[in-house]
Amino acid sequence: SWLYRILPSVCHKPFKPLEEGHLTHDWDEIEPDPNQLRWKPFEIPKAPQNKMDFVSGLHTLCGAGEPRGRNGIAIHIFVCNTSMINRCLYNSDGDFLIVPQQGKLLITTEFGKMLVEPNEICVIQQGMRFSVEVFGETRGYILEVYGAHFELPDLGPIGANGLANPRDFLVPTAWYEDRQVPGGYTVISKYQGKLFAAQQDYSPYNVVAWHGNYTPYKYHLEKFMVINAVAFDHADPSIFTVLTAKTTRAGVALADFVIFPPRWGVANNTFRPPYYHRNCMSEFMGLIKGHYEAKEEGFQPGGGSLHSMMTPHGPDADCFEKASKAKLEPERVADGTMAFMFESSLSLAVTKWGLQTSNRLDKNYYKCWEPLKSHFNPKCK
Repeated sequence: SWLYRILPSVCHKPFKPLEEGHLTHDWDEIEPDPNQLRWKPFEIPKAPQNKMDFVSGLHTLCGAGEPRGRNGIAIHIFVCNTSMINRCLYNSDGDFLIVPQQGKLLITTEFGKMLVEPNEICVIQQGMRFSVEVFGETRGYILEVYGAHFELPDLGPIGANGLANPRDFLVPTAWYEDRQVPGGYTVISKYQGKLFAAQQDYSPYNVVAWHGNYTPYKYHLEKFMVINAVAFDHADPSIFTVLTAKTTRAGVALADFVIFPPRWGVANNTFRPPYYHRNCMSEFMGLIKGHYEAKEEGFQPGGGSLHSMMTPHGPDADCFEKASKAKLEPERVADGTMAFMFESSLSLAVTKWGLQTSNRLDKNYYKCWEPLKSHFNPKCK
C-alpha cells in the first residue's frame, strides 16, 4: 500500500522502553500445564479509580514461538475503560485479530476509521498504527500471529461460495487530521515482544489518501455462510473457519479463527454435539454472547478455555445426557450465541498471569466431566 502523508512518519524522537501492560513472549516463566483449563470472565478495571486504555489493558494469556524468528502466535486479553489519547500503537512483530466481547471499539488507523462492535472482528496487520477509543467498560480477545498473514481458507470442493465471502470484508476510507501536538504525541511500538515509546509533535493520522491492498479490515460474523452436516456424523470444526494463517506445511495452520454461529442441526443417528476427542491442535475457546451448547454452565461470555494438544475434552455431562435422549429432528443450534476458537498447530504455554495473577482460573473445571458414566451394553447388537 502507498500512503500519501502530510509529513513522513520518520520524524520522531528515539524509542525508549515502555513499562506498561502485561505483554510477554516468555513462555518459560512458569511450568507447563497439560490440564483442561477454563477461565471465568476476565475482570474489567473500574474508572476513574483505575483508568486503563487498550495498551495498558493488554494481558498475554498464552502462546508459542518467537517473534524474532517470525514463527509463532500469542493470545491476549484486553480490558479497558478509557480511550487512547494522543498515543497510538503499532505491532512490529505480527498481525492482531481483535475480537471485542463487551463494548464497541472506534479504531483510528492510518488508513481511516473502523467502528467494531461485539459480533464483529477486525484485523490490524503488521506495522499499521492505530488508536482505540472506547465508550465505557470494554473487554475482548486478540489472536496475534507472527510469520504469516490471515487469509481466507481454501474452499476446495465447497467451490465458489460459502464460509466467509470476500465481499463482506470492509476496509476504511481515507481520513486524516493535520494536527500539531505541542505536548507530545506518543507512538508505541511492540517490538520483539516488548513495548517501546517515541515522542513526536504531530498526529500520525496525516494520511490524506492511500491505495493498495495491504489494509486493516473488519468483518461481521453474522455474514458467515455456515456449511454443516445434513446426513449423519458431526463435522470437523474446520468447516467453521473464518480466517487462517498458514504454515509452510500444506494443510497445517499456524492459527485458525473459527466460529460456532447459529445454525440448523439435522444429522440422523448421530451424537450431535462435539464428540469427545484428543487433537493435534491447541484449542482456545472464547464466548462473545449467549451460552455455548456443549457447556451451558461455567463457560461464560468474557471468559475462555484452553484444551492443549492431545489433552482430551468434549461436552460436559449435562450436555451428553440431553443430547443422548433428545429426539433427532431438525433443531436450531446456538441461537443468540456466538462462540469462537483460536486453534493452532503449536503447543501453547500459559503465562503466569493466566495461571496465577489474573485469579480467574476455574480450578473446578474438571468436575464437569465427573458425572459421566458408562452406557456400554455388551448384549446390544
